[in-house]
Amino acid sequence: MTPTIAPRFRTLLLLFLAVTGALLAGAAPASAHAALTGSNPTQGSVVDKAPTQVSLTFSEQVSLNDGSLQVLDPKGERVDTGGASDLGGDTYGLKVRPGLPDGTYTVTYQVVSADSHPVSGAFTFSVGAPSQTSVALSGQAVGGGPVGFLYGTARYLSYAGFIVLVGGAAFVLACWQRGSGIRPVQRLVVGGWLTLTASTLALLLLRGSYVGSGKVGDIFDLNLLGEVLQTKSGAALVSRLLLLAAAALFIAVLFGAFARRDEDERAAGETGGEAEPAGATDAGATEDPDSEAEHLAAEKKDLTFGLAVGGTVVAAGLAATWAMAEHASTGVQPGIAMPVDVLHLLAVAAWLGGLATLVVALFRAPARTPVEAAAVRRFSRLAFGSVLVLVATGIYQSWRQLGSWSALTDTSYGQLLLVKVGLVAVLVGIAWISRRWTAQLTETAAPEAAAVVVEQRSELRTPATVPAETDSRRAAQLARQQAAVDSTRDKRVRDADPQRSGLRRSVLAEAGVAVVLLAVTTALTTTEPGRTAEAARQATASASQRSGPLSLKMPFDTGGEDGKGTVEVTLDPARVGGNQMHVFVVRPNGKAFDVPEVKVAFTLTAKDIGPLPVTPDRVATGHWAASAVQIPMAGDWKIAVTVRTSDIDQATVNKNAQIG
Repeated sequence: MTPTIAPRFRTLLLLFLAVTGALLAGAAPASAHAALTGSNPTQGSVVDKAPTQVSLTFSEQVSLNDGSLQVLDPKGERVDTGGASDLGGDTYGLKVRPGLPDGTYTVTYQVVSADSHPVSGAFTFSVGAPSQTSVALSGQAVGGGPVGFLYGTARYLSYAGFIVLVGGAAFVLACWQRGSGIRPVQRLVVGGWLTLTASTLALLLLRGSYVGSGKVGDIFDLNLLGEVLQTKSGAALVSRLLLLAAAALFIAVLFGAFARRDEDERAAGETGGEAEPAGATDAGATEDPDSEAEHLAAEKKDLTFGLAVGGTVVAAGLAATWAMAEHASTGVQPGIAMPVDVLHLLAVAAWLGGLATLVVALFRAPARTPVEAAAVRRFSRLAFGSVLVLVATGIYQSWRQLGSWSALTDTSYGQLLLVKVGLVAVLVGIAWISRRWTAQLTETAAPEAAAVVVEQRSELRTPATVPAETDSRRAAQLARQQAAVDSTRDKRVRDADPQRSGLRRSVLAEAGVAVVLLAVTTALTTTEPGRTAEAARQATASASQRSGPLSLKMPFDTGGEDGKGTVEVTLDPARVGGNQMHVFVVRPNGKAFDVPEVKVAFTLTAKDIGPLPVTPDRVATGHWAASAVQIPMAGDWKIAVTVRTSDIDQATVNKNAQIG
């Protein structure tokens, strides 16, 4: 690094760190990937009176259908009536049958968030007292199973196809125009188009089942497909297919007319202008060689400009089909976030797609037309610019999706983002090694070796006339042997320059890391953003913090004479740590009941904690109390109260309540 560049690099690094700190420190809440933030009744609560409506609050607006919200009784039967209604403020209500009997009820939800990702879950509440239930809360989540796997695979392939298509075309136009006539490069770019087209069609078919039933049989349900086409995600996928039709025309011109113009221009330059320009109508016409070469160059320049403009428009449109339907389209500053997302995707494609094309050019290009050192250097500059764009857009996207430094380590999204940053750092490090090889790359070794091969081939083939008595099978065998010899010599030509060989190894390593990076990036797009996860966690914690003491009333009957009554347990402040507990025992007529003994036990079944016994002290007739009652952690606690009314008569009653 030169003395002039070093201070500039340090200044750029300091500016990068300052901007990152300012953005993350002052991040405002955004919205993407909905999460359940509250409900009424609350999760795990025990209510004395059956509700007439169950409401759920999400972190953002969600899409519902008739079966999105359900309330199930202990036997698994639905007790809700009618569809869900929008109550405003991202809250949705569901009416239930009046007079629900005592027991534990399960609320399930399966919705689609504003960023197109499905969200599902379940929780329970109890009326009167908890009971056994046949409903399992750990069923298959929406987006899982075989359909979820297929959908995730199609998403990965769609990103890969986009990167190869856009990056490969950009590499040919901006770095190595001679590559437009190289068959392996053509196959790579066309393969990217085919992959993106096939995966987009698969996503369109899978979408309905993916956000709904998850059944393989629903993939080809035309009714579901019709519903998908009316959603934002369906519109984005259809738009992508239309743009791919335009991309097919672009590819045809790039590998057809443009490749021929490039060949004509090169031929004219090598022969002093004797090559006939494409489309000439007068075979006998003679032109000045210099003017003919200038004419070919002007035609190629115009075609290059047209392809560059058209290709940029199509590539940006394809990138926008992701931006318009996913995280960037929701939350804070969508008007800025969507163009930033488009730039981010284009930079990724230019870097990684160009890298894939460079790998093909270095390993598969014919020995007579190796990729030039100048082309590699041009790509190195293009990749460097792409990395700068990725850094700038990545900072903004991280700010929107994380919202705080803690989310970087405390959430799955933040942890995946750290892995992605690490992979990018590794990729940049390998790219730096590639730049060193590029600086040492020579133009002479490979062409000289190619000339030797051509000469050896001519010497080999001059006497190679097959005798008349040799049958066709022998001729075919000789042809295969000759092809094997030619292939071996081509590889020797590619390995003739040690710098070129070192460059191939480093670029191949870059490509390997890029494949893993693409997988992590795809996983990030389907992971709940860290900011949303933290917001949901904070909202749940706030909802669990009660404004007053917890109070539970439980009727009891010891079975003996004068053994009926009601026991009321109050816990203040009903949070983790020390609490003040009071127990009141009253007769059916409401008068204080003087009983000889009261015991209380706390059990957190989900964590196998307890029972934690508490023996309160008698304060007055029917009043018992205990101070510093320790609750070790938040959760759905079972509070069991044992009341003894005589030497032999006692009863234990219990209720569940959310504490902490």
